Amino acid sequence: TDVPDMIEQHRVNQALAELHHAYFLGLQLMVTRECGNEVVGDWTFRIFRQQHEQFFLASFEKLGLAGLPHAVACARYHVLSNSIGGVPVEYAEESNTKAWVRFRYPRWMFAGPTLCGVPRESSLGFLRGWYAHNGVSLNNPRLGFVCVSEDMTGEFGFCGYFQEYDHTLSDEQRLRFARDERPPPFDPSQQPTLPSAQWDEARLAKANRNYAVTYIRNAVPRLVEVIGSDAACDIAARAARLIGLQYFSQIASQVGAADGDCNDAAAFLKAMFAGMGDEVTDSGAQGGDDVALTHSRLNVTNGVEEVHHAALVSAWCELWVGALRAQQQLKDITYELHPDRVEWRIRPAR
Repeated sequence: TDVPDMIEQHRVNQALAELHHAYFLGLQLMVTRECGNEVVGDWTFRIFRQQHEQFFLASFEKLGLAGLPHAVACARYHVLSNSIGGVPVEYAEESNTKAWVRFRYPRWMFAGPTLCGVPRESSLGFLRGWYAHNGVSLNNPRLGFVCVSEDMTGEFGFCGYFQEYDHTLSDEQRLRFARDERPPPFDPSQQPTLPSAQWDEARLAKANRNYAVTYIRNAVPRLVEVIGSDAACDIAARAARLIGLQYFSQIASQVGAADGDCNDAAAFLKAMFAGMGDEVTDSGAQGGDDVALTHSRLNVTNGVEEVHHAALVSAWCELWVGALRAQQQLKDITYELHPDRVEWRIRPAR
């Protein structure tokens, strides 16, 4: 691959990461507004438990954590895995049985004003869904997590430590709170880093994109489980369309897309879908400024239960409907979902 192609792919990956990140933020706010705090807590718990089961143990070898003491490995995992998504996390190791993580601001999970709109139940959801489950996944009944500060409570941000005790923990003891404790001073010499031989710039750019996309892969199906298909699809689709509308100008600027006619709109979609690793081809213009695309092998469904494919894809497609509707020239954008593809059509508005 020549250098210009690599630069272009990097820009597309960055744009896709930012767009999906924004979608996740907007979806959190819309679910909070329309469904309430308890639903947000249950939903967040399910998202993080799903991601824990998908990635936690499977990533140990890739991140160079195999064979480390469990408390140390867990804390380093969260520093390294979050760094892939551009999330700043600090690490402090007190001993083989006690290791800290401190998430720094701005928070990726609740970026910008989202921090003021998401309830504490969200924090409790991811603490219980992921952090309190590490000992279970590692088959270590003595490993737990102690939270000393949270985001929504206005302390100093999400911070806590993994600790391996000398006794077996009950389910309730795997997560506890100790508001009066403080992490050790930050020591940059302790900060773990990704194995450079395996994590070059190109792989990191792709992983950063996937980090954001994964939240959407899991968020929409888990929302269906919590509030039902009709309500979940409605909320997820509206949030997606609003984010597409709001972010088109920024994304187009990043990737050099033209805000023009239907052919320009199709070129934008093809670049974005190819950047996702999907397949997209012209399926024949209908005449004049009337474009049809066939879109297949959708990366956004990777690892998602087939029963949730339609809900996820229909919501995700609204990102692109919103983006194209933000263009200066008004257009009619329609799509048809098929089991193996999406058929898009872009025409001037009538």
